[in-house]
Amino acid sequence: MSIGAKPFMMKLVCSVNRHHGGENQSKMSDACPYPRSVHQIRKKEYPLLNSKPPNPKLVIALRILTVIETTYLDHAGTTPYPKSLLKDFEKEMNTHLFGNPHSHSPSSMLSTDQIESTRIQTLKFFHADPKHFDLIFVANATAAIKLVMDCVADYSREEGGFWYGYHADAHTSLVGVREVAGRGSRCFASDEEVERWLSDRDTSRHGTSQLSEDGKSVDLFAYPAQSNMNGRRLPLSWPGRIRSSAGPGRREIYSLLDAAALVATAPLDLGDHQNAPDFTALSFYKIFGFPDLGALIVRKDAGHVLSGRRYFGGGTVDMVINGQVGGLGKGGWYAKKTTSLHEMLEDGTPAFHSIIALKVALGVHTKLFGSMTNVSSHTCDLRKTLYDQLSKLTHANGVPVCQIYQSPDSRYGDSSTQGPTIAFNVRNSQGDWVGKSDFETLAVLNNIQIRTGGLCNPGGIASSLDISPAQMLENFKEGLRCGNEIDEINGKPTGVVRVSLGAMSSANDIATFMDFMQMFVEKTTYTSPEPRGAGYRRVSEEFAIQDKNQPLEYKYDVQFVESPVSFSCPVAACTGAFESRDELWRHFHTHKVGKRRRDLCSRARKQCFG
Repeated sequence: MSIGAKPFMMKLVCSVNRHHGGENQSKMSDACPYPRSVHQIRKKEYPLLNSKPPNPKLVIALRILTVIETTYLDHAGTTPYPKSLLKDFEKEMNTHLFGNPHSHSPSSMLSTDQIESTRIQTLKFFHADPKHFDLIFVANATAAIKLVMDCVADYSREEGGFWYGYHADAHTSLVGVREVAGRGSRCFASDEEVERWLSDRDTSRHGTSQLSEDGKSVDLFAYPAQSNMNGRRLPLSWPGRIRSSAGPGRREIYSLLDAAALVATAPLDLGDHQNAPDFTALSFYKIFGFPDLGALIVRKDAGHVLSGRRYFGGGTVDMVINGQVGGLGKGGWYAKKTTSLHEMLEDGTPAFHSIIALKVALGVHTKLFGSMTNVSSHTCDLRKTLYDQLSKLTHANGVPVCQIYQSPDSRYGDSSTQGPTIAFNVRNSQGDWVGKSDFETLAVLNNIQIRTGGLCNPGGIASSLDISPAQMLENFKEGLRCGNEIDEINGKPTGVVRVSLGAMSSANDIATFMDFMQMFVEKTTYTSPEPRGAGYRRVSEEFAIQDKNQPLEYKYDVQFVESPVSFSCPVAACTGAFESRDELWRHFHTHKVGKRRRDLCSRARKQCFG
C-alpha cells in the first residue's frame, strides 16, 4: 500500500495503431489484461520489487536500516526479470549438456538446434516471416547498429562511403554512425523535415542523386521507433515510403530502425515485409529483463548490403588461407559462408547460453502477460494516469510543479504516438529548478528508482531544454559531463528526470510516486524568515495575495533574496541550507520514509520546523 493512498482501478480506453501491432491481436476489456492480476504477478514473480535490502553504502553513510518496497520506474533502461524465468533457465541448464555449437558432438548439436529454433521463435514474436527475414544475434541494440554501419561502410567504400541521415530524436548510438559516413550526414530536426525529404526524392539536398556504375553507392536513413527520452513514437511508415520511391538511376536508400525502446512495451509487427525496415535493432533485456542479448533483424532483400563486410570472425568463413596464393591477392584468401546472413555475420561462438535463456524468456513472458498487446494496453492506462496527475501538480501560488517535455505530435493515452515514458523537471514555488541529482537522491532514499541526466539522447535534450549547439559546447567547457552532478547552467537544466513504466508496473507504483512528488509541492504561501540559499527566489507577501488575479505574463514574477549559503533543500516544507552538497545529501536522510510510510510533507514540516 502506498503512502496515504488507496488502491484504484483504471478503465481507460487506449488507441492502439496497427503500425504498432495493435489490431492483429484481441482487445482486452478487463481492467487488467493479463491472465492474472498485476498484484499476483508481482508477488510471485518479482519479489525484489516487494522488498529490497538497503544499499550497503547508504547504510554506512546514512544509517538506513529499514527494508521497504521498491518502486521501480526505470523500465526504459531495463525491465526486471521474473523469478520463473531464472528458475526455468536453471532447470534447462541442469537438465541438458550444451556444447560449443561449432562442434559436432551431441551436446554441440543440441546447442545448434536450440539456437536455430530460438531464432525462428523470435522472428515469429515480431511476426517476421523467416522467408523474408533473417535474425542475427548480437550483444545489444548498439552492437546491431554498429554491425550495419560496418557493413554499409565496407559495401560502399569504393564510392567514397555512404551518406547518412538520422532523426534528431535518435539515441547516441545512432548519432555515432555519422562519424563513419564518408559522404556526409544530415540530422533531421523534425518529422516535418523527414516528410519533406521523402516528398523530394531527387536527393539534391544532400548531393547524392546519381547511382554509381557498380551500383554500390548507398544511403542509410536511421531513426528510433520510440524516443528513449520522452517516449514519443515516430511513424513506422517511413521505411516503406523510402522503398516505394526508389527508381532507375537513383541511389539506394536503406532504412535502419532502432526499435529497442518501442519493443519493451509494444508489439512490433513486421508482417508486411514490403514496408518493413531493412534493418531493425533491438535488445531483449528491455522486454524480458534477461538475458543480456540483442538482435539485428534483416530483410533478406537488403542482405546483400551486409554481405560486403571485409572483416570475418570465427564461424563465418568456410576457408581461410594465410600467406600468398597465386592469383588470389597478396594478403591471403578466404571464402565466406553463403548459406545465410546469420552464418556470415555472427562472429565467433554465439552466446548460446544467452540464446537458450531467450527461448525460456519468450515462453515465460507469454505465460505471464499473454501478449505484447496486453502489455501495451496495461502500460497505456498507467501512463495516462501518471501524466494527468503530474500535469495537475501546482504550488499554492499557481506555479506548476512539473515541466513535462512532451512532443506536440504525441498524446498520452494514444499508443500510436506515445509510449509509457515521461520526461520532466521540477520547479519550486518561485519557479527555480530542482536539481535532477537532488531529485534522484531523494528518490533513492525513498526506494524509488528512476533515471536522470541526458539519457543518451542529445537531440531530444537540446530540443526540450532549448539549448543550442553553441550552448552545449559552452556547457562542456563549464565542466558538464555525462553523469556528473552539474544540474543547471545559466538558468537552464542540463538534463531531465525520466519515469518509465513496464509490464509489471502497477497503480500502486504511480500512487507511491505521486505521494513522493508531494515533497516538492508548496501547500501555502508561507515563507521562512531565513533565506534558503544563494539566489533563492522568494515570493513577496503582496505577490502571494494578488497572484490569482495577475495576468498570465506577470503571474510568475518573483523576487531574489541574496544568501551566502550555496545549497538549499528542495523539499517544499524544508528551509535547510548547507555549505556543501555532501551536507545537503546527508540532510536528505531526514526526508526518508520508513516502513510505516508516513505522509511525506507533514513529516518534513515536523522535522524541519519542529
